[in-house]
Amino acid sequence: MKNEKIKSNLEDLNQKIVREDEIIALAKENSPRLLNKFRLVYPDFFDEISKVQPNLKNSELIFCIYLKLSFTTKEIATYTFVTPKAIQNRKNRIRKKLNIPSDMDIYKWFNDL
Repeated sequence: MKNEKIKSNLEDLNQKIVREDEIIALAKENSPRLLNKFRLVYPDFFDEISKVQPNLKNSELIFCIYLKLSFTTKEIATYTFVTPKAIQNRKNRIRKKLNIPSDMDIYKWFNDL
């Protein structure tokens, strides 16, 4: 009985790792499927973020996913084919929209969400 429970927990963990790897791969490809896949795997994330700001556009939600995945400004710029300066500007706009204090680490804010 105990071995079955351990096996079940390991299978769940493996599934989660596979899903996370798939999400990271979709993000790196800048895939249009990223938003829907992330929504399926992490539905609570969207519930929490909509409590803070219910009127985010899909493009803003996708940007939030990149931040939730802890991608650096340079990585986001590379994967989305824009300049790091443009990403920095987007971070500032998202920070303002979500009322994230300027002295708070934006990545920590998303991890705590």
